[in-house]
Amino acid sequence: MRGWLLAIWLPLAVAAQSAPNGKELFDKRCGGCHALDRDKEGPRLGGVFGRTSGTVPSFGYSDAVKKARIVWTEEMLEKWLADPEKVVPGNDMTFQVGKAEERRAIIDYLKTR
Repeated sequence: MRGWLLAIWLPLAVAAQSAPNGKELFDKRCGGCHALDRDKEGPRLGGVFGRTSGTVPSFGYSDAVKKARIVWTEEMLEKWLADPEKVVPGNDMTFQVGKAEERRAIIDYLKTR
């Protein structure tokens, strides 16, 4: 491979390998309480983008989440995953995703579902 081509390709390949995998992170971090297509301990997350908080009819949300009426955008999911209690005091989700790159990967994954 020519030197200039390798200089362009190699950093991209390394970045792709080191970037967090959204599906794997979702399964690992979120999958215990959430699924994409069904409610578990938490509501289904398939189609979450653009949905208003507390509106999946089959799930029993906390009053705090129902009353919040948040529209789930990238920005709101970023804040929520970083600190749900700060976004909606009194909600039932106690889990946080501490690393920004992991939150980003999970959000990017959810955007496709």
